[in-house]
Amino acid sequence: MWIALIVIAVIVIILIAIYNGLVSSRLKVKNAWSQIDVQLQRRFDLIPNLVDTVKGYMKHENETLTKIAELRTAWAGANTVAQKAELDNQLSSTLKTIMAVSENYPDLKANQNFSDLQEELRNTENKISYARQFYNDSVTMYNTKLAVFPNNIIASMFRFQEEELFKTDDDEARKNVKVDFNN
Repeated sequence: MWIALIVIAVIVIILIAIYNGLVSSRLKVKNAWSQIDVQLQRRFDLIPNLVDTVKGYMKHENETLTKIAELRTAWAGANTVAQKAELDNQLSSTLKTIMAVSENYPDLKANQNFSDLQEELRNTENKISYARQFYNDSVTMYNTKLAVFPNNIIASMFRFQEEELFKTDDDEARKNVKVDFNN
C-alpha cells in the first residue's frame, strides 16, 4: 500500500514538474518575442526622425520615403510573428537602400543629426539581431520540450502549441542591396 502511494506521489510530482517546465518555457518565448517587439518598435520610432532629416537632401527619393511610411503604418496592424517578420524584412531592405543612397549626398553624410540617427539605427539593428537569436533559441528549446517523451503527452493533454520561429522567407532580404545611380 505504501509503495503504491509513493509511486503515485512520484508520478504526480513528475507530471507537475513537466507541466511547470512547459509553462516556464512558453513564458520565456513570450518574453523573448516582446524583446523583439520592443526593439522593432524602437526602430520604427527612429524612422520619422531619419525621414525628416533625409527629406531635404533626397527630394527625388520619395518612393523610398513613402514605402517606409507605409511599412510603419502596416506594422501597427501586424499580429503574427510571420507578419512582423515580413514587415521587418521589407523595412530592413528599405533602410539599407536609404543608407546606400545617402552615400551620394556628401552634405547629408556630414549632417550630425543624420550621423547620430545612423548610429542609433546601427545599435538598434544589433539589438534586434540579438533579440531574434534569443527568441529563436527560446522557441527551439520550447518546441523541443513539446516534442520529447514524456513531455509530449503532458503538452498534448494541456494543449500546448508549438511556437513559430522568426525567419526570413524572402530571398531578396538575404541579398546585398544594389544601388545604381546611372538610372
